Parts: sequence; structure tokens; C-alpha cells
Amino acid sequence: MAFIDEAEIVINALNKHDIKAKAGKEKVIGLYPMEKLIIDFNLDSHVRNGNISKKELGEFVEKYLSSTTKIHHPSYLAHQVAPSHYTGALGSLIDGFTNNAMAIYEMGPGAAAIEYFLINWMLEKIGWQPSPLTMEDEKNSHCFGGGILTHGGSIANLTALLAARNRVAPAAWDNGNPPDLALLAPAGSHYSIARAASILGIGRNAIYHLDVDKKGAVLPDKLGKSLARLERDGRKPMALVANACSTAVGIYDPLDKISDFCRDNNIWFHVDGAHGASVLLTREYKYLLKGVEGADSLTWDAHKLMQVPTLCAALLFRDHADIDTAFKQEASYLFHEKEQPGFDFIQRTIECTKAGLGLKLFMVLAALGERGISDYIESRVRLTREAHGYINGQSGFECPVIPQSNILCFRVHGSDELQIKIRDQLIQEGNFYLSTTLFNNVRYLRIVIMSPETTLEEIKKLIREIKSIIKGAMGVTSD
Repeated sequence: MAFIDEAEIVINALNKHDIKAKAGKEKVIGLYPMEKLIIDFNLDSHVRNGNISKKELGEFVEKYLSSTTKIHHPSYLAHQVAPSHYTGALGSLIDGFTNNAMAIYEMGPGAAAIEYFLINWMLEKIGWQPSPLTMEDEKNSHCFGGGILTHGGSIANLTALLAARNRVAPAAWDNGNPPDLALLAPAGSHYSIARAASILGIGRNAIYHLDVDKKGAVLPDKLGKSLARLERDGRKPMALVANACSTAVGIYDPLDKISDFCRDNNIWFHVDGAHGASVLLTREYKYLLKGVEGADSLTWDAHKLMQVPTLCAALLFRDHADIDTAFKQEASYLFHEKEQPGFDFIQRTIECTKAGLGLKLFMVLAALGERGISDYIESRVRLTREAHGYINGQSGFECPVIPQSNILCFRVHGSDELQIKIRDQLIQEGNFYLSTTLFNNVRYLRIVIMSPETTLEEIKKLIREIKSIIKGAMGVTSD
């Protein structure tokens, strides 16, 4: 009974929190001092004494929820984190309670089966051959795809580049990297690409930046020049990375033309589609991923545009052999001859212990269906384009690019310092939460329209509040 009683307290509190956040009646963010929260939560007493009763549990949950950033709020515009669908949260609860660490099949048959199914579902959306369901089918299959769900796009990108290294330098796992490896990537790539280069021992300085246009999209006709520069330095291309879409402004690289270049030059082609690959599920914007089927690997985060709770990222490969040979390991308690009615994912992942991430993705898909996810994505992208038209038409405001996704950058006329001050003031007041970014060495305010509750009226309110800040609250003029 304790579990049911306490779960009811938590669920009721979450339901009230959800209703209030979606209504936009309270502030979207409140940055309380950390020491205050530690005291308010009564952490020391609860940890020392283990004395949290039903009454105290309710009080703790209420205090905790009041301190959270309201992701479901219509004024949440800051980052690429989904306002999760409640069914996904239920999936997280089931996985957390059963605690099936499903990296090996015997530790989570149901979770492994769901993940295997979802990987195949995503492979089909890309245009790649799904993996066979049985060993007998596998014997009769030619090249087929593979993949894994992992805890975030950064791990996915690292694993993809590890597989790329394995193809060009198969002895590196045992002997270390040859000294001539290098990466080709636009300067606007996610920082996890540079991190991966350093973690793999290639080094950040071994990244050769591709030429891009004013929007930050790779220029295909300049790819040969970048490769020639790399080769003149005596280096060998380990992989080429493209964005689908870029983190700063949400622009997609021309994947079809880049794919042709990589195929002609025998270069591993990795697409970082952490944020934008979900448009593959839409009718209206699927064209933005044209050519993705020519890639060798793709990162695709479900916890961004598919309303799945964090974290749930897919790493997908056109040829399963590339991921199945990326890692080499010895552990006699895991790797030995045994009767195997399912699939062990442990050979495909950096993580030795792995949560059943597919359950929460499945729960959201089962609730909304492909059409529901598509409608959500299309509505957020359409609204972002409407917001661009509105903001760009305001006196004293400018946008650097027409958005291709649900990411929009803009700035008021003035210094980079002014943009930071505006954001700081907005967060201090708590009515709006947005981020900033550098694009072409200029500081912009940045919004990501994630919440289904956000409308154009919310954007208009944001601009009115920014104008009010510029007018007098800060004592700074916009020109």
C-alpha cells in the first residue's frame, strides 16, 4: 500500500504542476540560490534520518516542482528539450521500477525487443534496410542496417566517429591512432564533435572546417578544396560530419550533394541529426533530409522533437557491421557461448549498463502515432516561420536567416552586450525563458519553439517585453 499511496501523492502533484505550467499562469523560470534550495528541501534531515513520511513527501515534491523550470509552459523558448508527453514519463517510471539493465538480452528481454523494433522502424524512415529478426533471416540477408538507443546525442556522435576510425584505422583499438587522422566538419557543428575528436585522441586541431554560406550551410562545391587542404597537410580523412540541423540557427546542410562527394572520395559520412532528423516523420519538411540515405551513420534524438523524456537518442548505421565491429571487449561473465533467443546490445555501446530507453519512445508513439508526432513537428516549424516574419518586421529587430526548423535567432539593434543584458533581465523577471548564441561572430537572442502551448501571441508578448526593457528598465538605448 505504501507504494500506491506515495505514487498517488506524486502523480497528483505532477498533474497540478502540468495544468498550471500549460496555462502559463506562473513564471516559466525562477533561479533560486542553490544553498536556499538545499535548506528548503530539508535534504540533510531526510538523508540522515530517512524520515520522509507521506505528509513530508507531499511537501518535498511540491517544493521541488516549484523550483523546476517549466518546460511545458508556453513561454519556455530556451533549449532543445522536449515538453515530454505524459506517456513517455510513464515509460520512464516502468523502466525505473523494473530496473532491467538491458544491455544484454537476459537482463531485459522486453526492453531489448522494443529497442530492436524501434531501431528497425527508424532505419526504414531513413531508407535503410532493417535488421533481420532471427539468426536464420540474418544468414539470408545481405547488407542491412543497425543501431542503438543511447543516453544523448553526444555519446551517439562519439560512437559514430569511433566506428569511422575503426574503418580507416582498424588497428587503432589495440595500437592507438595513426598520427595522420583528421575530420572534416563545419565550424557550426555541435561542440560534441570537437569533444569526440579530443576523446578519441585525434585532437581538436585535427578538425578541418568546411566552407559555408551566410546561413552556415556547407557549400558542396568547396568540399574538394577542404579535402585538398587536408591532404596537403599529410592527413587522411577519418570522416566528414554534416548538420541536420545546426544547433545555433537550425539550418540543414545539403546532404544529397555531400553524400555524393563522400561516396566519390571514399569518406565516412556522418550526419548529426540530433535535433532535426525527426522531420523524417513529416510530410511537409521531410525534403530537408534529402540524401540522408547516402550517409554511413546518423544521430537522431527522440528527446527533442518527438516529445520523449530525456534522454533517448538513436545512433543508426547503414551497415550494421560498422557498429558491430566498433568495440572490442573481453568479459567472461558476459561474452561466452550461450543460448540466445534475443539480441545483446552491449557490443554496440560505450555504456556497459543501459536503461530500457525504447520504452518511453514506444509509449509516446503508441499514444500519438506517427501522424500525431508529424502534426506536432510541423506546427512548431510553421509557428517559427511565422515568428520570423513578425520579428523581422519590427523596427529595431533583425533575424540573420529564415528558419528551416523550430529554432529562430534575432537581435535588437545594438551591441552584443545588450543582447546578454536583455536575456538576463527576461530571466530575472521569469516571464520568458530564451537563450543566446553566437552566429558569424555576432551575439543573437535565440528561441526554440518546443511547447505545444506556444502561439504567435506568446511571441508578440515576448517582443513587447523586450521593447519595454530597452525603453527604460535598463537605461540602455537600442541604437
